[in-house]
Formats: sequence, C-alpha cells, structure tokens
Amino acid sequence: MKYDFCETTRGPLLVAIDQDGLRHVEFMQGERPITPHVDWQRDNKALAPYLAQFSAYFAGKLQRFDLPMAARGTPFQQSVWGALCDIPYGETVSYLEIAQTIGNPKAVRAVGAANGRNPLSIIVPCHRVIGRSGDLTGYAGGIPIKRWLLALEQTRRTFKLTPQV
Repeated sequence: MKYDFCETTRGPLLVAIDQDGLRHVEFMQGERPITPHVDWQRDNKALAPYLAQFSAYFAGKLQRFDLPMAARGTPFQQSVWGALCDIPYGETVSYLEIAQTIGNPKAVRAVGAANGRNPLSIIVPCHRVIGRSGDLTGYAGGIPIKRWLLALEQTRRTFKLTPQV
C-alpha cells in the first residue's frame, strides 16, 4: 500500500492506494482517526494525481472525482456506497432515502452503519447523508469536518439560472 497526505484547513487527509486503486481516504483526526500501517510506503510521486484532484476539490474547482476506487466491503456496504456516489455535489439526503434507493427501506440503521464504515471519505460522499430531521449525524472525521465539507460544497455549487420571462 502506498500513501501520502493532502493538507486541508481541517488537518491532513490520508490517501492510500494499492495496485487496484484507492483503498483509504480519511481524515487523520476526528472520531475514528486512521494512521498509516507500518508496512505502508509513503510515495508522493504515485499519489500526485490523486492529491491533485483532492486539492482541486478543496479549492472549489472539482465537483466529481475521476479516480479508481478499490474499497473493500460487504455486498450490502458496496450497495450503500454506490448509492452515496449518486448524491449530487452540494446536496444532502437522509439515511432513509439511501435505504429506499437500495430497495431496503427498513434498513435505515444498517445504512448508517455502512455509511460509518466508508473507507473513501469525500470520494464516496458520506458527508452528504444527514438525519431525516435535517440534523448532522455521525461522521468518522467528526461533525465539525462534516459541517465544513457541506459548507464548502454549498458555497462552491454551480447553480443553473432560470431565464426571466
């Protein structure tokens, strides 16, 4: 596994890849911080194209990533993560909406658990999932980082203007 860090105003973001693509994209702080394993190799050259996209995202110049993803998870987790990737930039949905999207409306808690196990933060936009009441709930990087990511996307979101008649 190769890794490097993307510096953000909220602390370093760990980005790790293997021969199949992205394995980990996670903040080094928060509720469940991750650190590189001892057998991982820091490689800024191999990670440069990945970090370039993250830098563009944080600068408000990129709304959709084009990187190979290789997250490991159960079939249920994979279905949830796939649904998360369909949430448009700058928008939010509830856990219930994700459960309905994957065809299992009673699996709201399981969706929350799968969301919490997402190893590709930001790329698989679990920060865009909120409680049904609109509350910001759970995020491995912590609620302050979730709030920051949502605010970043809201301020950078491109709006289509409706012509005046």
